[in-house]
Amino acid sequence: MAYGAQPHLAYQQNSVTTATPEELTLKLYSGCIRFIKLAKKAMEENNIQDKNTNIQKAQDIIRELMVTLNMDYDISHQLMPLYEYMNHQLLQANIKNDPALLEEVQGMAEDFRETWQQVMKANKLQKQAR
Repeated sequence: MAYGAQPHLAYQQNSVTTATPEELTLKLYSGCIRFIKLAKKAMEENNIQDKNTNIQKAQDIIRELMVTLNMDYDISHQLMPLYEYMNHQLLQANIKNDPALLEEVQGMAEDFRETWQQVMKANKLQKQAR
């Protein structure tokens, strides 16, 4: 399917290929949150297939965040166990069909996203001050 037939696909592709690494990280957090919300909705509707698919997508994002951590920084050594915990909780939520576990991971992802947004703003202000 050509992107010309579906302009939103071209936009999405372009927004990813032109994003900075910082913006991509923000997109990953947002995507994780979105998939967790979809998984919760599927749980409520007893739609096991969609629940499983969306939890797995959230796990894929967490794993991507893990493999892209730069372990040269101390903060990465603090983030890795948190990401591992989030991934484990998502697995448990899927196995136990437990929306409370999804809520916990969603809250963590929202906190990470908010913190990341603040870091991006601070970096932008710092660059402007130079």
